[in-house]
Amino acid sequence: MFLRATRFSATEKPSISPVVKRTAAIALVALLSACRSVDFSDPDIIGPSSNPVTVANVSKNDKLAQLGAQQHPRILATYGGEYKDAKLERMVAKIVGNLTTVSDNPDQTYRITILNSPNINAFALPGGYLYVTRGLLALANDSSEVAAVIAHEMGHVTANHGILRQAKEAESIIAKRVASEVLQDEAAGREAAIRSKLRLAQFSRNQELQADAIGIKMIGAAGYDPFASARFLQSMEAYTGFRSVSGATDASLDFLASHPATPQRVDLAIGHARRIGAPGVGTTERPSFLNGIDGLLYGDTPQEGFVRERTFIHPKLGVTFSVPQGFSIDNSANAVMASGPGELAIRFDGAALPQGSDLASYLRSGWVTGLDDQSVQTTTINGLPAATARANADKWQFEIVVIASGQKVYRFLIAAPKNSNALSATTRSTTESFRVLTPAEQAAAKPLRIRVITVKAGDTLGSLANRMQGTDRKLELFRLLNALPSGGTVSAGDRVKIISE
Repeated sequence: MFLRATRFSATEKPSISPVVKRTAAIALVALLSACRSVDFSDPDIIGPSSNPVTVANVSKNDKLAQLGAQQHPRILATYGGEYKDAKLERMVAKIVGNLTTVSDNPDQTYRITILNSPNINAFALPGGYLYVTRGLLALANDSSEVAAVIAHEMGHVTANHGILRQAKEAESIIAKRVASEVLQDEAAGREAAIRSKLRLAQFSRNQELQADAIGIKMIGAAGYDPFASARFLQSMEAYTGFRSVSGATDASLDFLASHPATPQRVDLAIGHARRIGAPGVGTTERPSFLNGIDGLLYGDTPQEGFVRERTFIHPKLGVTFSVPQGFSIDNSANAVMASGPGELAIRFDGAALPQGSDLASYLRSGWVTGLDDQSVQTTTINGLPAATARANADKWQFEIVVIASGQKVYRFLIAAPKNSNALSATTRSTTESFRVLTPAEQAAAKPLRIRVITVKAGDTLGSLANRMQGTDRKLELFRLLNALPSGGTVSAGDRVKIISE
């Protein structure tokens, strides 16, 4: 798919119900019988570093390290490859180095990789393979918060949680098979599976709490602020809520999918920190951290396309379109999705146009379920050959528009409830905005980055937030990125993060 592994929507609006958005999205997916998409990723731009920064070489003849090494390429593939930034890598490696000196297992060596993903995540593999995403680094506000997350993952490594979990999962599978196959009792097998899931969930929860305790002890011993763990758990939870308004983001790739930030967990983290000292103890290393993340890529890459308020721009493919007022766009893993009032939804993607196929035949080729064959018509849109059709399924009506450019076909699927009168107007507004970018526009389209600026006299939260790009929820996102609580403010001389090209 040419729109891969991108989760952050810059234009989500809280007034639109996530349930409504999911329902419309499901209807659009159900309309597709088969979809072969095009992979336009560029391995020369996003790929593993030839010389990654590591704290130490992984021990040879270490079976756990070999397990991690086997999974490492899969991790890179899932999370967009390695993010290349020597300044950032040195900053993160320094944090890992500080933590290594106070680890309960000083013989354990670690390899740290920064993943080129906007998702908020960090995790560990057996053998000391540690991972942190650029999305997590963008959300953090100081080195102590990054240290808290990495120390938590090092806690999993030192406690062998990965191996123990594999053993527990194997036990669960065996218990289910014994009941359903050996005893020939399907009901008992289902019951055993349920009991195993509950035990595994409790086991996982206990592992997370144990890793919290290990990690907080480590960051305290390394001289970092031990309260950073609870603080960053709250930041991640707030940011997840901000992003999940549309219901289209892939939460499975985020830290909180496997590390839930329950109030009890935050309270326990605060309790562990208080055993080390009172609030204010330890260092945050905020200045050096901000220096490290200044210029960090934020959100989507040029290979995935950019969302700019109500407009989607794909500089690599050289195309753009806009959605109507009141709609929000989410550049998800498989397609661009947009949701609007009245349960309207738009899906946009790209596919290879079969050689020798005309657009009318392509629409009739079987990839659209419930197609009204008599509705197929050919036309042009902004000088490009196009074809349109209608389809129906259950309580939904659809309009489909395909537009050819070179050997690619770009596809719009627009869904509305059967009783809606807004479908055609939405289709026209969206598809008629589709056009090919000029070379100058392609060159001018830049990704968003974290910019660290100094607050000047006269600056306000509003004036600082207005400098943010890529979102129409500027003040809300500005507060989240800078961990400013309700009622919190800034003063002249403070350094803060904004997002701009």
